[in-house]
Amino acid sequence: MTLPTAVAVVVPVRDEEALLPACLDALGTAVSALREARPDIAARVFVVLDACTDLSSEVVAGRPGVTAVVCRAGNVGVARGLGVAAAADWALASGGGPLWVANTDGDSSVPRHWLAAQVEMAGAGHDLVVGTVQPRPGDLSSEDLELWRERHSSADGHVHVHGANLGFAWSAYEAVGGFAPIAVHEDVELVGAMRRASLPWLASGGIEVTTSGRRLGRTPGGFAGYLEDMGA
Repeated sequence: MTLPTAVAVVVPVRDEEALLPACLDALGTAVSALREARPDIAARVFVVLDACTDLSSEVVAGRPGVTAVVCRAGNVGVARGLGVAAAADWALASGGGPLWVANTDGDSSVPRHWLAAQVEMAGAGHDLVVGTVQPRPGDLSSEDLELWRERHSSADGHVHVHGANLGFAWSAYEAVGGFAPIAVHEDVELVGAMRRASLPWLASGGIEVTTSGRRLGRTPGGFAGYLEDMGA
């Protein structure tokens, strides 16, 4: 991919009023860092409020640079797809240049350099960047956190796929048909489709995202389910 002219962040949310403020604060910092490094690149955050019954919508309301997308699908694959579609419409209205889509979750916090680093990777020719995650240390016991680290690589070339830390070119996303409308592993399916299409990709350990270490997740089979299966 050539250097993008627009960067969108897609965040699917299901009842995350407690953790969403920290997520959006971290994204705001990442957007600011991107603007400092690349003032010519437009950036916007798209929060998909999927079947929310709490006050998540109030957390989003009035946030500068954040657009809310409301749906009742109760399906993370559908929610992510709607977020990407909204991002593509925004990019087209903003000039229609190359779009990079970064993805995270409402219970996660990205590092300051998260977007700027992905833009550099895109400019180096990658259509897909797969990042790593770590559970918040306070959510796990020291023993469980050590078990997590033993089983999870945070190095470049890792084999993990997390929707909480995923970026891709819109053109690559469109080429493989986008997120499947499935309730679990939509991220894994998309990454698999892009790899099968022989699109240039990178597994990066340098943009690690911190995510919730809770056992009861919002998505069946998601990260909370992974922690439970791991025994953490």
